Amino acid sequence: MPNRLGDYLRARREQIRPADVGLPAGGGRRRVQGLRREELALLAGISSDYYMRLEQGRDQRPSGQVLDALATVLRLDAEATAYLHELARPVAPRRTEQVPASILQLVDSWPATPAYVVDRLTTVVAANRAVAVLSPAYTVGVNLLRSVFLDPVERELRPDWDDTVAEGVAILRGEFGADLDHPDLVELVACLSERSERFRQLWARHDVKSRAGHTIRFAHPVAGPLELHSEKLPIGGTALTLVVFHAEAGSPSAEALARLTQSLPAQA
Repeated sequence: MPNRLGDYLRARREQIRPADVGLPAGGGRRRVQGLRREELALLAGISSDYYMRLEQGRDQRPSGQVLDALATVLRLDAEATAYLHELARPVAPRRTEQVPASILQLVDSWPATPAYVVDRLTTVVAANRAVAVLSPAYTVGVNLLRSVFLDPVERELRPDWDDTVAEGVAILRGEFGADLDHPDLVELVACLSERSERFRQLWARHDVKSRAGHTIRFAHPVAGPLELHSEKLPIGGTALTLVVFHAEAGSPSAEALARLTQSLPAQA
């Protein structure tokens, strides 16, 4: 049985420096990276033996109080704390990933507003013609995380590449929660782990993040620099997310985006 909870606790423990929690660093005498198990247990108010059982997977159903105490010591934010609690619960039934017809109609009704729908795996499952002017990666069937890690063209397109991939990996882990043995996820992680050292580093951190709107920059080969708002809207009753790009009204990016979308050939 996979030890998701223990793996996560170990990864986060290794990222906390003793000085972060008021402990002496110990100079060269420390043999472990980050906190020792017994140090974390002491600060969380639980026994070292009980914490060891948690990390080794011999107890995977700790109380909410214990999880909150560990989250405090590990300095987890609200999203990471929620993820920690999720790892201690049974895996929820998998939700549908079929795009509702009404969403398809909505996306196609925006001739000048780039939009697409992505699943938990970051695979594009619906896209309009306007989003294709930003990148060919926004095409149905393309996995965006695979593209940004492995396609040199996508890397050149994104000036904030390292921030983009770090966020993407954290979102991927957050989307699947305790369902990390999902076969499609296992396949994607194996592929990226084999081909990208940066992915291996980020996946090993066990960072988690929920999908949220933000500003994204493109170094577009035709339009030049673009700064767009990326709105991420969950589609109710599914495991899908609608992503919509738009620019600040009257900005150079808005004018450039308008020129790009106006250059699209008329739809037959």
